[in-house]
Amino acid sequence: MKTLLEVKNVSKQYGTDTVALSDVNFSVKEGEFVSVIGPSGAGKSTLLRCINRMIEASNGEIIFDNVNVQGLRKKELRRLRTKIGMIFQHYNLVMRMSVIENVLHGLLGYKSTFSGVLGLYSEEEKKKALQVLTILGLQEQVYKRCDQLSGGQKQRVGIARALIQNPKMLLCDEPIASLDPNASKIIMDYLKKISSSMGITVLVNLHQVDVALKYSDRIIGVSKGKIVYDGSPKKISEEEINTIYGSEAGELMIEVGGK
Repeated sequence: MKTLLEVKNVSKQYGTDTVALSDVNFSVKEGEFVSVIGPSGAGKSTLLRCINRMIEASNGEIIFDNVNVQGLRKKELRRLRTKIGMIFQHYNLVMRMSVIENVLHGLLGYKSTFSGVLGLYSEEEKKKALQVLTILGLQEQVYKRCDQLSGGQKQRVGIARALIQNPKMLLCDEPIASLDPNASKIIMDYLKKISSSMGITVLVNLHQVDVALKYSDRIIGVSKGKIVYDGSPKKISEEEINTIYGSEAGELMIEVGGK
């Protein structure tokens, strides 16, 4: 399998004394399902946002699909972002707009500003949006306003908006943090299916260790901005989970017991 993403010596510092990431190194292969786990404030969100340059890294290199992300200018960066779908914890949808309109927003990176502002989409693009929504079990909700949906349905709209871009990779920033266990399972099942059936690489931030153990090909454990574990979910030990989570580990061990 080809390497799709390489993160080399990446650090991120805010101001003079807040280090969010410190010398982070890892690579991800095409089609891999990788979970980044760690306590709140460990640097997980900063890491994901450095990859598509929503946040600028202070040092290091990020190579995606053989392109150095740091060196890209505005137009090139916009083109690169069409290959990287982003899924957010709080959905980032336009709530007063319909489901299909929100999904079509995923195509804005391919359009001129003029077409984007006017919402000019071809029949072909609308057809594709319907196909993606059907894959995600939302065919009944196509013309509903997003503020009428449940949290799990909103997150599926977010996934559909990312998928319509034809991405090579999905970056999912705590996609189930706001959802109940049943909706969380549905979202994770869809992400896993997308990865295995479409060959799309998935890099997902999770707070829930048990979920990461169940779905991932690989786990990256982050603590205080550093990678402290990178390996198979089958090989991670209680000790390593303790190292990743520190004082929070006690509460998590109960969840991990069933792994």
